[in-house]
Amino acid sequence: MDANLACQPNLYEELCALPEGLTGEILAGQLHTMSRPSGRHGLAVTGLLADLGGPFNFGRGGPGGWWTINEPEVHFVRDTEVAVPDLAGWRRERMPQVLDDQRFEVVPDWVCEILSPSTARKDRFVKLPIYAKYGVAHAWLVDPEAHTLEAFELRQGFWLLTATLQDDAPVRVAPFDAIEFSLADLWG
Repeated sequence: MDANLACQPNLYEELCALPEGLTGEILAGQLHTMSRPSGRHGLAVTGLLADLGGPFNFGRGGPGGWWTINEPEVHFVRDTEVAVPDLAGWRRERMPQVLDDQRFEVVPDWVCEILSPSTARKDRFVKLPIYAKYGVAHAWLVDPEAHTLEAFELRQGFWLLTATLQDDAPVRVAPFDAIEFSLADLWG
């Protein structure tokens, strides 16, 4: 166990005790909190769920075979490394069903972080390395202010930037490259 964690009160208990309206994560041995997201953030999440949900969750106009979930509590190491990506996706062959609990202990196949001025540094420099460490195969960073999507693929433990898209560019990016949608769908 990390020496920092052994000296601290149970961080997961602190995370569970956060007041309503705050989301918590345990990243690199520290409890991080964030308030509810902005409207732009919400539009980007809604757009992605609409574009990906039908084809990948339900097989409507796409291959199906996925679960995509908004703000899941992903436990990489039981109660000591807990991330809450804005969106995460699992291939159903790896996670055949979604449990009733908020705790997801199967590493996602894909994560998406919606960047904001208050979270962008943490998303890039704390969370992306954690996702790589635990083997998340794909990560997207979406910036509603810059109207951009950056897509990464994990290769030999390191992130490879595979696409940078802006404004209303067509999106056909792994692992969801079986369909195409307009990036403008995320800006409202």
